[in-house]
Amino acid sequence: MTSAATGVVMADRRLQVRGEARSSTARFALWLAPWVLLLALGIYAGGLCLYYGLNQTNMNNRFAFGLWIFLDLGIIALGAGAFFTGFLVYILGRTELKPVLNSAVVLGFICYSGAMAVLMIDVGQPLRAWFTFWHPNVHSMLTEVTFCITCYLLVLTLEYIPVVLRNRQLRKLPPFVVFEHRMHLLMPVLAGIGTLLSFFHQGSLGGLYGVLRGRPFAFRQGFAIWPSTFFLFILSAVAVGPSFLMLVTAAARKLTGRKLVPSNVFPRLGFISGVLLAAYVALKAVDTLIWLNVTSPAVGFAPWEYYAYKPFGTTLLFAEIVVFGLLPAVLLVQGRWLLPGAALACCGILLNRFVLTVQTLALPTLSFDPFLSYTPSWQEVASFGGVVAYGVILYSLSYRYLPLFPQSKEQTHVSGR
Repeated sequence: MTSAATGVVMADRRLQVRGEARSSTARFALWLAPWVLLLALGIYAGGLCLYYGLNQTNMNNRFAFGLWIFLDLGIIALGAGAFFTGFLVYILGRTELKPVLNSAVVLGFICYSGAMAVLMIDVGQPLRAWFTFWHPNVHSMLTEVTFCITCYLLVLTLEYIPVVLRNRQLRKLPPFVVFEHRMHLLMPVLAGIGTLLSFFHQGSLGGLYGVLRGRPFAFRQGFAIWPSTFFLFILSAVAVGPSFLMLVTAAARKLTGRKLVPSNVFPRLGFISGVLLAAYVALKAVDTLIWLNVTSPAVGFAPWEYYAYKPFGTTLLFAEIVVFGLLPAVLLVQGRWLLPGAALACCGILLNRFVLTVQTLALPTLSFDPFLSYTPSWQEVASFGGVVAYGVILYSLSYRYLPLFPQSKEQTHVSGR
């Protein structure tokens, strides 16, 4: 064994958890069983859509975007904790967040790979999905989104590989030890590339709706060539990413009964998320006021007409900005009720994506155009559930067999046992 490999192995042994007792295989299998069944149902539903086409869904020419695009935008925003945590640790040197870095990478990989899986179904003709790469529409924001998401998924895969190679059995093989060490040296570079790619595709996902002049409810003025939604999507994603990471870590701690991270990690994540969320809420409020008073009247629509249709009343707007925006920002910054604040923040980002994807398409834009409602089919819901199940299964396997929280040397039981 080379000296480099020996040094890496010795460092790894210092990080390994001593005295950690795994749950039994039977108990772990019992935990996975319902998620495996849900995943199987999701695969079956997705297979129906791929085989028979999108007539298996309730989408149509009016609702070309439905539950799946809401899922994509939602989980991509929640998965922003991966690139943002890497940016904080490797670029800004916030080493106190290193205990959750591996977990953030796994969550990011789950979110982006799950989004790509749903997009394969949402295309409708998967055999032509490669057209996006070979015949790109250079005037479409979706082209940039497709390339950036694909490249960032590749970056996440490269970041996930060193975590996999830290499996205790794999570390018995010297070539894997050396390869993992070499990959680890690339992490700052990958973090920088991932941040650049994520900023652009997060923004373009929002900009896609902001340029819809035929949909005045979503259309926004902006800066230079970018509508305001471009920047709001970026800020909202980086704001909620740490909150989602905190929620998942707290859930893992509750289920395992172990203290997975140092006590200062959650307050730090909460403060970062709260400050960014407060900035997002302020800019979102300004953007909304400009739209109410300038943008919508300029195109001939009284803004309150959009809220005359149930269930899309003004209550929804108040909930998005105040209940799921301002309130969690205050809770997170103050460091009190961190988990409820994080949960509210995540709900807020999902509500924002729902408004832009479903409410935008439901509202009429012409005098003779009726208000239309949309209810997803069971195939759409089952595919949605399959992605959730996939995420739970992969994260559970990663926690069991990989060092997701390597710097927690003791991982003592929360109950003190």
